Amino acid sequence: MENKPPSIDSPSPGGQYVSANGLEIYYQESGIGQPLILVHGATDTHRLWDSHLANFQDRFRVIRPDSRGHGRTFNPSRKLSYCLMADDLAAMIGELGLIKPFLFGYSDGGQAVLDLGIRYPDLPGALVIGGAWYQFSKEYQAAISGMGFVAPGVVDWEVYQGQAPLDWQDRLRAAHLDPDPDYPGILLEGLARMWWTTLDYSEADFQKIKIPTLILIGEKDEIIPVSEAQELAGLIPRAELTVIPGATHNRVLLPGGKFGDFILRFLDSRLR
Repeated sequence: MENKPPSIDSPSPGGQYVSANGLEIYYQESGIGQPLILVHGATDTHRLWDSHLANFQDRFRVIRPDSRGHGRTFNPSRKLSYCLMADDLAAMIGELGLIKPFLFGYSDGGQAVLDLGIRYPDLPGALVIGGAWYQFSKEYQAAISGMGFVAPGVVDWEVYQGQAPLDWQDRLRAAHLDPDPDYPGILLEGLARMWWTTLDYSEADFQKIKIPTLILIGEKDEIIPVSEAQELAGLIPRAELTVIPGATHNRVLLPGGKFGDFILRFLDSRLR
């Protein structure tokens, strides 16, 4: 989840598409070795990872997809859900012939990776789940309402635009190449619908995740309390927890931040 539009950047060159789960999923690939799929959050694209790519591609075959409805991955059905996003990832893994890939997702990407770990437990080799929630907590509801996402499919545009850059629509159109001129609003309303849909995970669901798992959270995350991340780590067998000191939800992945060191240490230990 993000509470701001991305910067105006064109998709980086050299990408390709894979047909999976009824979509043409755009992705960038670099590096060699154990596959590592990086999954961005809402309103972002594969370019979220540009400033972190050097660290990862030295060790892994890094695959950075644009999630459904984001970047160059069009979403003709307009449907958005974490279940669908997990299905997209699973289908992409199958089509690319990846064996036990590692996955790191943040925010909405973390939610999709969590859902994949529950419903496709034999597919990945390790999971890093960043900035994800499993409860419909008061903190979560207050945070998304405060950004203007007030009900399923409903955006309070006055609240949203009061916090967004004046050129927010241009930014979203530049980042997400759906040809519909109304797509910025369509995307945000779709996110509002997804964010207000309860997850309904049970304790038994988390017990299905048997592979190495790292839960990553910012110490000052305003959407997910650290205590909730601790509870999630406790529900997944042998999961580890890393708290990024001083970081809010949107500052965990800042260029030059320490999150990459924690993740590389965790994933490197799974290569041995």
